[in-house]
Amino acid sequence: MRLPHIGTPRRRSLGSLGSLRGGWALAALVACLAALVGAPSAHAADPPLRDLADAKGKVIGTAVTGSKLTGTYGEIAGAQFNWLTPGNAMKWGSVEPTRGSFDWAEADQIVDFAEAHGQEVRGHTLVWHSQNPNWLANGTWTPAQLSQLMNDHIALEVGRYKGRVAAWDVVNEPFNEDGSYRQTLWYNGLGVDYIAQALTAARAADPAAELYINDYNVEGVNAKSTALYNLVRDLKARGVPIDGVGLQAHLILGQVPSTMQQNIQRFADLGLDVAITELDIRMQLPADSAKLTQQAADYKAVMNACLAVSRCTGATVWGFTDSDSWIPDTFPGQGAATPYDENYQPKPAYRAIHEALGGTTTPPTGACTAAYSVTSQWDTGFTGQVRIACSGAALSSWKADWTFGAGQRITQAWNATCTQSGATVRCSNASYNGTVPDGGSVTFGFNGSWSGSNPVPMVTLG
Repeated sequence: MRLPHIGTPRRRSLGSLGSLRGGWALAALVACLAALVGAPSAHAADPPLRDLADAKGKVIGTAVTGSKLTGTYGEIAGAQFNWLTPGNAMKWGSVEPTRGSFDWAEADQIVDFAEAHGQEVRGHTLVWHSQNPNWLANGTWTPAQLSQLMNDHIALEVGRYKGRVAAWDVVNEPFNEDGSYRQTLWYNGLGVDYIAQALTAARAADPAAELYINDYNVEGVNAKSTALYNLVRDLKARGVPIDGVGLQAHLILGQVPSTMQQNIQRFADLGLDVAITELDIRMQLPADSAKLTQQAADYKAVMNACLAVSRCTGATVWGFTDSDSWIPDTFPGQGAATPYDENYQPKPAYRAIHEALGGTTTPPTGACTAAYSVTSQWDTGFTGQVRIACSGAALSSWKADWTFGAGQRITQAWNATCTQSGATVRCSNASYNGTVPDGGSVTFGFNGSWSGSNPVPMVTLG
């Protein structure tokens, strides 16, 4: 567990903040019980991610939507993660949609939930070019007015959660891809020193909170990350309060930068913390076993790059379930970017994170497994298959069960008898293929209908 940096006793170690909250022991017990009895059975016996991360003094967080923090969504969010980030609830357009009229309901809900579950909160985000209220974005402001608006907003929001929000993404996405400053309301109105002003205001509002600059496409060494490096180096040299940088890590399948660890290390060498703040890894749909395997390898590579650098505080996934992901709406035809599928079942990516954090995820000796894949897809239909394979075990008969997450319907099956009730599917062996020997496998297939999305479900054998 990492200690506060020598010489700065007011700072709190990001990896151990949860232990400072009142009622932590009870919250930890509740989280452990939730992991055992509330989480999906596919990983109910595993230690939760948060326990593994806590043991390493690291963050494993997720962005959340406040209105969904009930039922299975809330159980997983509370049991698996030690940090929460409000996905949208703390952005300026959410908290002050009309000038002088405030809505803190969802932000308060998330902070309350985190405290009840022994978690810390990452505030996101104070100064950004996007998701600002119309009155701010479309107003005509003098530099003095704009400066006062920024200072007042930061003082109000950070002050409201003083002592309850452990870290803030103070400035979000200040750079263009070539490393030049993004032309925004703030840059155009106040110049580059708007960044230093925002950080200084945030420090004044909560001297104990960790202050970050956050951006995307800065995970590897490139022009944009070098511009961020130069900025934070200069801010530190000037004595501007800055504690860390956030690497968003909205990545594409198979494209984890090879220089990610090197990049994290160079920021750490400046005396800064580094956080992976918005991790997801998107793929072209439909997902299949090969893509999910590659995604798992990519998640593990990101985690390992962070774990290799002591000042990398950990990783936050940008939504833990595909049903709560921003990707499909922003990148049509892409998705399946998170560690859980739309039915809250852990994907290979979850296992990869678990293993990177020190968990044991090797299937036990003597196991039979089932793998679902989509082999072809067209406008209204698709063909899928399930392969059942045994190693160190054998079957004399089998049943395969899964739940569709997007309204898919099976219309025809072969090499199995399949029935569907609502979203739940059960397929059982034909008369000629019930036996699966040790080292052998059987495959059955089906046609189905779909509309909108076709996520891959998790199959269980019965």
